[in-house]
Amino acid sequence: PGRYDGAMTDVTHAPHREQLVEERRHLVEQLAELGYGPEGKLDYDEGFADTGQVTAERGEAEALAGALTEQLTDVDDALTKLDDGRYGRCEGCGGAIPEARLEALPAARLCITCASADS
Repeated sequence: PGRYDGAMTDVTHAPHREQLVEERRHLVEQLAELGYGPEGKLDYDEGFADTGQVTAERGEAEALAGALTEQLTDVDDALTKLDDGRYGRCEGCGGAIPEARLEALPAARLCITCASADS
């Protein structure tokens, strides 16, 4: 019975997996364009200027990289949940996340009730 349920889950959530894989590819691409290095930070060469404007732009790039990294973590977590059969379950209450929410936000961790309470 467990294998059948997993197979059904895979079929049911196949479009979400495709969407998550594509989103992951896009996030990795954006991070690479920002110069996000393998050690988890932006790489700047030694000749990188340290003026006020450049420092502000660097701060903006680091903030953007942080946001993209968080999104990438959410996508990776959702893909892991797809693999182990936990996808579509709210991390707050344990209930099912409605399909409409998963269509809009395939990496959603919370149902709308828990997400509203969390913010």
